[in-house]
Amino acid sequence: MDYKQLSVVLLLVFLRHELVFSSSILRSHLCPKHQSTALLKFKQTFTIDTFDMCGLMLGQESYPKTSSWNLSKDCCLWDGVKCDKMSGHVIELDLGCSLLVGVIDSNSSLFQLSHLQRLNLSMNNFDGSQISPTFGRFSSMTHLDLSRSYFSGQIPSEISHLSKLHSLLLSTLYLNKLRLASHDFKSLLGNLTQLRELNLRSINISSTIPPIFSSHLTTLRLGWTGLYGIIPESIFHLPNLERLDLHHNDQLSGYFPKTKWNSSASLIELDLTNVNFSDTLPESLGYLTSLQSLSLQNCNLRGPIPKSLSNLTHIESLYLGVNSLNGTIPSWIFSLPSLSLIYLSNNQFSGQLEDFKSNSLVWIYLQDNQLQGHLPTSMQNLVNLTTLDLSSNNFSGSVDVSFFSNLKYLLDLGLSYNRITLTSEDKVKSTLPESLEKLGLAACEVKELEFLRSAKNLKELDLSNNKIQGRIPDWAWSNWEFSVSTLNLSHNMLTSMDSIPLQSLDTIDLRSNFLQGSLPIPAISTRYFFISENNLSGEIPSSLCNLMSLKMLVLGKNNLRGTIPQCLGNMSYDLEVLDMHHNNLSGTLPTTFSIESSLRSLNLHGNKLQGKIPRSLVNYKRLQVLDLGDNHLNDTFPMWLGTLPELQVLSLRSNKLHGSIQPSRVASLFPQLRIIDLSYNAFSGNLPTSLFQHLKAMRTIDPLTKSPSNERDGYYQDSVVVVTKGLELEVVRILFLYTTIDLSSNKFEGHIPSVLGDHIALRVMNLSHNRLQGHIPSSLGNLSVVESLDLSFNQLLGEIPEQLASLTYLEFLKLSHNHLVGCIPIGRQFATFQNNSYDGNYGLRGFPVSEDCGSREMPKRNNTTQELNQESNSTFLSEFRKTIPMGYGSGLIIGLFIAYFMLLSRNSNWLSRITEELEYRIVMRRRKKKQQRGRQRRH
Repeated sequence: MDYKQLSVVLLLVFLRHELVFSSSILRSHLCPKHQSTALLKFKQTFTIDTFDMCGLMLGQESYPKTSSWNLSKDCCLWDGVKCDKMSGHVIELDLGCSLLVGVIDSNSSLFQLSHLQRLNLSMNNFDGSQISPTFGRFSSMTHLDLSRSYFSGQIPSEISHLSKLHSLLLSTLYLNKLRLASHDFKSLLGNLTQLRELNLRSINISSTIPPIFSSHLTTLRLGWTGLYGIIPESIFHLPNLERLDLHHNDQLSGYFPKTKWNSSASLIELDLTNVNFSDTLPESLGYLTSLQSLSLQNCNLRGPIPKSLSNLTHIESLYLGVNSLNGTIPSWIFSLPSLSLIYLSNNQFSGQLEDFKSNSLVWIYLQDNQLQGHLPTSMQNLVNLTTLDLSSNNFSGSVDVSFFSNLKYLLDLGLSYNRITLTSEDKVKSTLPESLEKLGLAACEVKELEFLRSAKNLKELDLSNNKIQGRIPDWAWSNWEFSVSTLNLSHNMLTSMDSIPLQSLDTIDLRSNFLQGSLPIPAISTRYFFISENNLSGEIPSSLCNLMSLKMLVLGKNNLRGTIPQCLGNMSYDLEVLDMHHNNLSGTLPTTFSIESSLRSLNLHGNKLQGKIPRSLVNYKRLQVLDLGDNHLNDTFPMWLGTLPELQVLSLRSNKLHGSIQPSRVASLFPQLRIIDLSYNAFSGNLPTSLFQHLKAMRTIDPLTKSPSNERDGYYQDSVVVVTKGLELEVVRILFLYTTIDLSSNKFEGHIPSVLGDHIALRVMNLSHNRLQGHIPSSLGNLSVVESLDLSFNQLLGEIPEQLASLTYLEFLKLSHNHLVGCIPIGRQFATFQNNSYDGNYGLRGFPVSEDCGSREMPKRNNTTQELNQESNSTFLSEFRKTIPMGYGSGLIIGLFIAYFMLLSRNSNWLSRITEELEYRIVMRRRKKKQQRGRQRRH
């Protein structure tokens, strides 16, 4: 073969190779028609959302990837689509953060893409979609991400059929929206043996953790899943584990390995927040030398921080807050070279802070401990610091404002509730960093505000419990006008505030000052407005109703007068608390109340309101607290309030309510009521047995009852006046502390219904000063947690039921001035009661009225009994002193005459009853005078 022939042959071979190569390239970009059709059909099932969830949550801008999908170019070139180079099949589909809105059902064309290996549909809006069992047919799938896309319902068991999965991400934004059956959870962990990453955060699993995991796991996130039981120790020994997150599983407990963890070389993130360990911090944590983030908050840990943690030289974030850790904070902790965040708040650390030797710290949270001494000067060298919270400790000494002037990046400074005195000696140098956005200086002996001139970017400012007098200077209002959203000036000595010129205001607290004049109105953006316990006067302006964003309006304990503006009844949907108690408001209640209201607390106690209780109150379907006590309302009992499904507190005491309480045909009334106070009215007729039969919430004792929480619990808590153990108290946190029935000082007649014994959650029962007859029902012995029981000043007959002796919580018992006879029961609590518990019952015998009761053995007069006798004598002498001024109303001679006979005959029941009845009337007069004086506020 000559040279020319050889050249032709080589050319033909080259051309053939190029043809093959070109055809393979063409094939690699040629998407099969049925798959491009399936993708376009899938696109058409969605609309594009205008709300950018990724931008809000992740800081990355979303865009609709499917908008580029059209037949003008091959589908393998579409955004988010990747094809196999040889076959052209779609093998990856990434539509995360694509603003998709719609539903994916089992008939979706998505499932025609049978060769998919990676699928990302995260951060979209498939609200209403369940995860279809058809997902289990993707037999080649290695990565599946359906997280935070609003899927709901049960996760199908077919997911565990995806045996090639390396990554499964199903976390959700909302608790309990997605569910995974316990057996499916265990099957999933057992079958997916190739898993590297598993994220089921916020899915309702409610299961124990099986000790079976893929040995390939690098990331395991099971936070907020309702897991319970004991963490298997095998989790801590997974050889490739890098990230373990089991946080906020309150019923989960565990034990730290005592020896070196198998994952110690690889683990970089450990989050066990809210898991119960009930242990000390183990030395074995020191083996986790690659750890970058450690979170063990609220884990019931105790004891000191072990020295072994100084080995964590790569640690960046250390969260050990809300435990019972104690001792001093070790000095080496502030020398860890990579530490940027330290959170040790809400512990029991004491002693002084050591010097800070690392400049890497950015966030320091040490609030709510017992730290003391002066602030270390080395703190001034933390030039990267953005947050420093030292509030609620015992730090002391004078701190000049210039101490913080070098911290140029400081955003959040908290010094409240220490023994620090903040000073500003040099008016030029004593300035705070301009970067400050949040400043807490409560109880820091602040007297003037000049040092705040440079802080022009403040958003949250707490100057409560200081000594600021007079008025806020104009320059301060000018600096804060467009930045401050939360301002707390409560518990100072401010006297004047004509206006509140803050345009960005969300929360303002001006309680407990000496503010005078008319009510200042804040910006329309205000949601929380507290200005109670001042000397404000004048009428409530109707312009207050323009604050359509209000959630809490607290104006109590002022001298506000006039009528309540009718428009307040139609305030915005958002208003939750309206508190105007103890003012001089008059007229009638607003008659129109919004049907769509969110109001949960209405307190108008201690005014001069008249007329009837408006029926439109039934529109407040979320109302929990209604206090209209101590007014002049003239009406019958509003049984129709029983239709309010969430009402827990009803106080109508000290009004002019009258008539009998009639039964209702409604099947369920007052289902959540825990406090009912109808005392000091003129109700008559028999006790309302039908009402008592409805009070379901009083029939069960819930040991898990907790204080209700809301955004501003630190600012406002519901309160109501309760008579307990003979004392009239204003009780806060009422929604979970007290269960009370008070029908005292009315004109009720008839017998005490035995059904009252079914209300076993009662803490206080007061039926005194009525006209009740018959026997004390033995069923009252079922009130196992009752602390105060008052049946005095009635016409009760018969013996005291023996069952009352079993009431171990009973601290106050008042049965005086009835017609009771027989033996006083013997019991642990009955041994503590004095004569005045039984006065005016001529036929009673036994301790403490007499030494014996027939053949019954009396309690031994031990030291406790002697102390009680001494206290009784002291009480008697105190009562004697009271009788002297008692005589002034009808002549001093009569008062002395009564006192003389009391001294001669201490046990004279008839005389004791006379004096007690007189005293009761005088107390009532004094209460009325006190209420009148209370309306004439501070002079």
